Amino acid sequence: MGALKFFSIFSSTNNTRNNNGLLPSSNTIRQNLIKDSNSNNKEDGSNNPVFCFLQRFMSGVKIDGGSRTEEEEKVYSWLYTLAQADRDIVFEYVRSTERGLSFTEAERRLKENGPNDPLQYTFPSWWHFLWNAFFHPFNIILMVLSALSYFASDNPNGCIMLILVLISVCLRFYQEYSSSKAAMKLSEFVRCPVKVQRCAGRVVQTELIVQVDQRDVVPGDIVIFEPGDLFPGDVRLLSTKNLVVSQSSLTGESAITDKTADIREDQSTPLLDLRNICFMGTNVVSGSGTGLVVSTGSKTYMSTMFSNIGKQKPPDGFEKGVRRISFVLICFMIVVATIIILIDYFTSHNLSGSILFGISVACALTPQMFPLIVNTSLAKGALAMARDRCVVKSLNAIRDMGSMDILCIDKTGTLTMNRAIMVNHLDGRGLPKEKVLRFAFLNAYFKTDQKYPLDDAILAYVYTNGYRFQASQWKKIDEVSFDFIRRKVSVVLETESDIEDRSSQFHGRFMITKGALEEVIKVCSFVEDIDDGSISILSPEDQQRILNTGEEANNEGLRVIGVAMKTLHNRKSDRNSTGEDTVESDMVFLGLITFFDPPKDTAKQALWRLAEKGVKAKVLTGDSPSLAIKICQEVGIRTTHVTTGPELELLSQESFHETVKRATVLARLTPTQKLRVVQSLQTTGQHVVGFLGDGINDSLALDAAHVGISVDSGASVAKDFADIILLEKDLNVLVAGVEQGRLTFGNTMKYIKMSVIANVGGVLSLLIATIFLQIEPLTPRQLLTQNFLYSVGQIAIPWDKMEEDYVKTPQIWSEKGLPMFILWNGPVCTLCDVTALIFLWFYYKDSAELDVVFFRSAWFVEGLLMQTLIIHMIRTEKIPFIQENASWPVLCSTLIISAIGIAIPFTAIGHIMGFTDLPLSYFGFLVLLFLGYFTVGQVVKRIYILVYKNWL
Repeated sequence: MGALKFFSIFSSTNNTRNNNGLLPSSNTIRQNLIKDSNSNNKEDGSNNPVFCFLQRFMSGVKIDGGSRTEEEEKVYSWLYTLAQADRDIVFEYVRSTERGLSFTEAERRLKENGPNDPLQYTFPSWWHFLWNAFFHPFNIILMVLSALSYFASDNPNGCIMLILVLISVCLRFYQEYSSSKAAMKLSEFVRCPVKVQRCAGRVVQTELIVQVDQRDVVPGDIVIFEPGDLFPGDVRLLSTKNLVVSQSSLTGESAITDKTADIREDQSTPLLDLRNICFMGTNVVSGSGTGLVVSTGSKTYMSTMFSNIGKQKPPDGFEKGVRRISFVLICFMIVVATIIILIDYFTSHNLSGSILFGISVACALTPQMFPLIVNTSLAKGALAMARDRCVVKSLNAIRDMGSMDILCIDKTGTLTMNRAIMVNHLDGRGLPKEKVLRFAFLNAYFKTDQKYPLDDAILAYVYTNGYRFQASQWKKIDEVSFDFIRRKVSVVLETESDIEDRSSQFHGRFMITKGALEEVIKVCSFVEDIDDGSISILSPEDQQRILNTGEEANNEGLRVIGVAMKTLHNRKSDRNSTGEDTVESDMVFLGLITFFDPPKDTAKQALWRLAEKGVKAKVLTGDSPSLAIKICQEVGIRTTHVTTGPELELLSQESFHETVKRATVLARLTPTQKLRVVQSLQTTGQHVVGFLGDGINDSLALDAAHVGISVDSGASVAKDFADIILLEKDLNVLVAGVEQGRLTFGNTMKYIKMSVIANVGGVLSLLIATIFLQIEPLTPRQLLTQNFLYSVGQIAIPWDKMEEDYVKTPQIWSEKGLPMFILWNGPVCTLCDVTALIFLWFYYKDSAELDVVFFRSAWFVEGLLMQTLIIHMIRTEKIPFIQENASWPVLCSTLIISAIGIAIPFTAIGHIMGFTDLPLSYFGFLVLLFLGYFTVGQVVKRIYILVYKNWL
């Protein structure tokens, strides 16, 4: 019955009406099919979940990944049913027709099923953020303290802590919800258009090919796909032509899979090996075809697979470092809190009060604002990059850009304008010949799978120069699509039968091939002398002469493709009997076409600015070495170390890593080789690698890189794998992104180091004061109020600025850096607090003012001012307030929190909290104390910088 419920999502509310009344009702057929499936399961007892578990456990073999959930079983059953069904039955299952859905029916199904969004991209609702904000570990601690206070009849204390929880929840909820809404709005800029066949007309229905956004695709739509397209849902193939699909987004493997519509699978075939089913999120590598969308949104295999685990990259160095320091802080917190509880209990003999004080100390030790500060910094960076026309899909990518020290870039469209201009059409001897242009034009004109800039350049050249090649006199018979292994495309054409001049050299049936020069030459056995029309054997000397001509053009910065043809004597397509590998053979080489893709005016400046900031550029391209070298020289990239994909294949693993490390230009790379280069830099070189690419062949490298960057005009699969999408192809935007990443990283490190030092130093001071005075230096409510005011003052940190020297170098988390930073700077804070303790004890010892209330009031003000002012000491290598000032939000925050802290003891609220007025002499002492703190702190800072060569 579960399967029946699943299938019902494709049904309208009225089963007797469907798709303008044209679709037959097939509920009975589907119910019978599912009943048969369920009845078979019942016979062997496999419907019993306990039996299924025991069977799998005893067999020791995982079936399709182990035990499945109910939703997974529904998806598996549905897809296997469609894979085993005939084409006509498939249309009945999803209640569609060969013409496609009508626009009215598609709109109705979109309302019924909702947008085609997989689960991992679903925007969380407001209550989800509120729940996460409320049930935060630190809020739970405060609520526990509040409950204990009410239990002990300390109602004011409990009320204060509940107010702290409320304010903390509101701040976090507002910031995270606002940031998520902003990210959601930014993501709406990214559109993935899908070609869909729809039918229109009330009396006579006409088939129309329209483009809709992926989110608007519904079950029953017929989609048309080409190389580079992402499947918008789970699709049952209807027709295919040399279809090759990459399922790396589901399997993690770079291998590609052949798919075909002309097959019926059986139950024994693993799900991902079904050749007539394509899955949402996978992409077309080569070939084309049509398919029937059978599942969308949360009902797809991908959404079911990722519904629990998500699709996330492994944690980077920053995340690992934060985890380690959090673990250390928890251990330190447990030890110190336990000691303080024991000491306080032995002096006061009040167990509940001692536990309450110890928990307050533990709360003060924890950096409560860390999630808020990090999220605010990242969201602020995302919005700043949005102003530079960038869509940030992953907020963590902003921080990674600050750590990035190598940027791998594809040449086309990045260093160049990606606006090819055709320059010449040459024969095998390097002479301009019109016949070469004619056949190149016919190939570009009739090619349909996917148009590339080179095709547009050929067509533009022909039209603007007045050539009349009469494409209307030709008829397309077949096509062999382009892929990144063959690197060529072929079309089979023949002249129309009513052409009068049958003796013409352009009469008959031809296969015309164009593509990478080396690949075209490989399938040629002959070469034509276009002047006299004679055809001769393609000798090794001819091959070398042609390659030399192409090399000379590459050295001039021109891109080269080869053109070949073959006369087909039979009237049936040879591919029906021989296959593409045999057809693309024994061809006649005609000549080559040259193109110029001018370098971008801004590329050289942007690369120079990136180099200034410590980001090295490496060019990873599929073009020839000579062409890549020429372009790199024009934009200022060093070309002293150049290698190619074929050369890398011959190297051992160690030599491979060493070559990749030294090379600045890597040419003739396949998609898999680009992936290997990125992984080599990440693992052996310990680099933070960014990859900028926009093509299908860049998708694997984009997914593997720490920061994947694509452009809005790139292939759908490239945009899907990218973390950042540029709405404009300008490298200067990346420079701004690097600066923003380092600003984000720097402000985050400010908070971490400042809060850890202030909290650890403050807690050690509390421990010393507890031992020395035999009393609680601050009551739990006073300690929590001090900690709350200090935390609120830190909210302005994401709006702080960084020094120019800091953003000039990549910033990477150092495992040893933070512990050493604490050991050097923590004692300075403790020394300052102990000095205040000694002053209070000796200066006011004989005065009537020195009592517990006075001491706590003085300690409260000194501790809050210390924690508030420490940000100015930590945030800069220079002398604070003299050589370097913080941004105005940080200055205002410091002044406001300091003023509130000083004023509280003099107010009625302060008296309720157990404070008293402080004499003016104490504030004079605080001025001297903090002057001394900044002096000692600056001396320690300079020594630390001399030893470790950095500060933040």
